[in-house]
Amino acid sequence: MRLFNCRKIKDRATGVKSAARAVTGGRLVVIPTDTVYGIGCDAFNHAAVKALLAAKGRGRDMAPPVLIGSKRALDGIASDVPDSAKELIEAFWPGPLTVVVPYTPTLTWDLGDTDGTVAVRMPLHPLALELLKETGPMAVSSANKHGQPPAETAADAKAQLGSDVSVYLEAGPSEDNLPSTIVDCVAHPPQVLREGALTLEQIRKIVPDTLDRDGYGPGQRPEDQEDQEAEADAPGEETSA
Repeated sequence: MRLFNCRKIKDRATGVKSAARAVTGGRLVVIPTDTVYGIGCDAFNHAAVKALLAAKGRGRDMAPPVLIGSKRALDGIASDVPDSAKELIEAFWPGPLTVVVPYTPTLTWDLGDTDGTVAVRMPLHPLALELLKETGPMAVSSANKHGQPPAETAADAKAQLGSDVSVYLEAGPSEDNLPSTIVDCVAHPPQVLREGALTLEQIRKIVPDTLDRDGYGPGQRPEDQEDQEAEADAPGEETSA
């Protein structure tokens, strides 16, 4: 178990190499992203994914998302990507957007109970992208025990996860410490499953009919209906001739 201070050029290069070797060897690593620190592993290594879920204290019903190092990499893991996902990806990748899309049926991975879908994201963090180019797709979840607050630094993650992780890459505190926003693009219309660094309003600027977490479309929430009724009942202003 080692922690590398990647704010130092020498330690950064050594840390990325060590993390890449760990991932290739089926071990767990902690990396910074543009949202929160993540605990990750080779997405195609069944034992490593199982170890990731165990380290977090999660079951197969909470499958980890997959991080990729380029938009092109999506073609290798997803099939029949909905237009809504393509539009959101064009607007927000790399960045704090996770899209749920169908994955290619021939893939040999086992991320958990996903019902043929995968939650995938391209992060906007140079260190994460550098590592992903070495490793390929990684299963990555927030670097904390289930039910605990997300780690703001690799050192915080180490305090929670300890020897379950082989390599920790430290890049300083997370800028915002908000998770990515998750949009289910398999659903018709798409639905926000978790509102994080991107707001529902930002998502709807790209895909206007997106549902909120409760399944309401634009203007459909009860409070929206009440506001509309109140405006309709308000007396009009008289105008002079």
